[in-house]
Amino acid sequence: MKQGHAAALLVAALAAALAAAPAPAQERGIALERLKSGSAFLTRDLRALQNDELANPAMLWVERGEKLWREPAGKDAQSCAGCHQDAAKSMRGVAARYPAIDAGSGTLLNLEDRINRCRSERQGAEPLRYESEGLLSITAYVAYQSRGLPVGVGIDGPARPHFEAGRALFYQRLGQMNLACAHCHEANWGKTLFAETISQGQPTGFPAYRLEWQTMGSLERRLRAAVPDVEIECVRVELVGL
Repeated sequence: MKQGHAAALLVAALAAALAAAPAPAQERGIALERLKSGSAFLTRDLRALQNDELANPAMLWVERGEKLWREPAGKDAQSCAGCHQDAAKSMRGVAARYPAIDAGSGTLLNLEDRINRCRSERQGAEPLRYESEGLLSITAYVAYQSRGLPVGVGIDGPARPHFEAGRALFYQRLGQMNLACAHCHEANWGKTLFAETISQGQPTGFPAYRLEWQTMGSLERRLRAAVPDVEIECVRVELVGL
């Protein structure tokens, strides 16, 4: 498909979203009682696949993560289990608290950062590369232990500036299409965009297996794809799925 044709498709498909600009600052946000899990926007078949641990392909990464949890690594030949024992107990609720400020350094860390920091500081091992099978697997395994728990990320104190920066970006218009995240995920959630139902953009299920990727991917990968770039090709790949 030619780039110009792709741009025309985007304009037609996003006309409704462009017409509904984000609300004024004091009216922004979705009311608490209207918040929905991301799974609520899946088709019935996808929801069934997600809930079936024997059929869900993401469970392959969870199983690999469990193996890595028990394997010694680094010059200290220390495993995750050597310190944290049974992940089902020690990691329960941990993923639901990230991203979080590291008390020692004052740095904001996501779950992947925390895992890599443990590797370098506790195991004497090299950090795992982002989007590598190893990091995706052990992150998926740790996150699996918090399934069904509400997210409890702290946004006060030193985390507050990071939260405000993220909120500003959520409402900032970007790229050739002049769109903000809020145009879709706040003003038009529940509507259909091509073959997908627009969610409320709550990224609580990552790392996740996406059919379009045919593999697991991190939240960072999803955000890189979702934020429109100045080049129309980046927007085309994300929204048209080509």
